[in-house]
Amino acid sequence: MNPSGSHSEKAKKNPGLLSARQQQLEEQVDLSHPNWKTRHIAITMDGNRRWAKAHGFADLVKGHEAAPVAVRAVVETAARLGLKGLTLYAFSRENWSRPRREVSALMRLFRRVVIEERTEMMENNIRFIASGRLEDIPDPVRREIDMSREMTGSNTGLTVNLAVSYSGREEILDAARALARQAAAGALDPNDITADVFARHLYAPELGDPDLFIRTSGEHRISNFLLWQLAYSEIYFTEVLWPDFRAIHLLEAMVDFQKRQRRFGGSS
Repeated sequence: MNPSGSHSEKAKKNPGLLSARQQQLEEQVDLSHPNWKTRHIAITMDGNRRWAKAHGFADLVKGHEAAPVAVRAVVETAARLGLKGLTLYAFSRENWSRPRREVSALMRLFRRVVIEERTEMMENNIRFIASGRLEDIPDPVRREIDMSREMTGSNTGLTVNLAVSYSGREEILDAARALARQAAAGALDPNDITADVFARHLYAPELGDPDLFIRTSGEHRISNFLLWQLAYSEIYFTEVLWPDFRAIHLLEAMVDFQKRQRRFGGSS
């Protein structure tokens, strides 16, 4: 997944194409820093509709249509820097209550982007997965998601996890139900259910808990996202609306994260 055109590929070969500020920030990012445990970042991509209003569009779908550029910028940067996981909150289960026209437009957009980005994902060794109640998603969209998961399944670089029709509470309930079924069948002693055992039954356990959670658009809420996994994640809020979010904003969050003390409930 790259920004429009071949700028990012050229930037890899010629760092001079990056802005001075971006180069400065990239030099400060150190994934060997002790704060990075899983090298996994989660982002709530918020502010598309407000972006449309701010730009004078009566059709709020225009904000969603502007969002893939931000996604490409963030994914390309995360892959280049060597992050292992990037979870993007694209569509919550609660979002199904939005106007039908907006939901339909979003589903078409998801399908188009998933198809368009396959080549880039393969070329950049990116693995694609999706988390959520995928049975809620229209068949044409789900088929393309499944195809991309299958095509990229052997890739070993960055894993991009698209959270779609996702609910943090439902994820916890699904894990609890799976464990309850095993216990009822006699395959699991309830006394053996530890936090680690429970976590292995979440949607994408291989990613681990995010080191850093970013929410755009100035909202200061988790909004039912990764409720189990964010227990000790560092949280970074930014006023930037998602369609305006770029590599430099991701890098600023990562540098800020490295300056913090992660105590995990202990002393510094």
